[in-house]
Amino acid sequence: MDSSSDIQVKELDKRASGQAFEVILSPSAPDAKGEFPLSPPKKKDLSLEEIQRKLEAAEERRKSHEAMVLKHLAEKREHEKEVLQKAAEENNNFSKMAEEKLNQKMEANKENRNARMAALNEKFKEKDKKLEEVRKNKETKEGEN
Repeated sequence: MDSSSDIQVKELDKRASGQAFEVILSPSAPDAKGEFPLSPPKKKDLSLEEIQRKLEAAEERRKSHEAMVLKHLAEKREHEKEVLQKAAEENNNFSKMAEEKLNQKMEANKENRNARMAALNEKFKEKDKKLEEVRKNKETKEGEN
């Protein structure tokens, strides 16, 4: 057969962006065999043992995959537990530090207050002594006059 008689080219339209063509292949002769068979190649028949072996292999793959997924989930849970534990520990440490600082401030305030009170008491004692001296001096002056 001549290859040029098998193919027909028909120009559809011409555009600024290019041309479009329709390629028509003429049908082959009825007695000529096509390059591709009409039905797919037949698969060999599998024996019961081979089917069972394939099913077992598939089950093994499924179990292996499931085990791997469970392992990843367990690792993820363990990591989450560690993160939560660390966060709780840091929160606890922060609370302890804050409480310690507050206690130190309160102790310092108490000491300052006690020191101020002691200073005021000392000042009042000094004033009382001066007042007592002034009274004694006044009494001695009145007694002399």
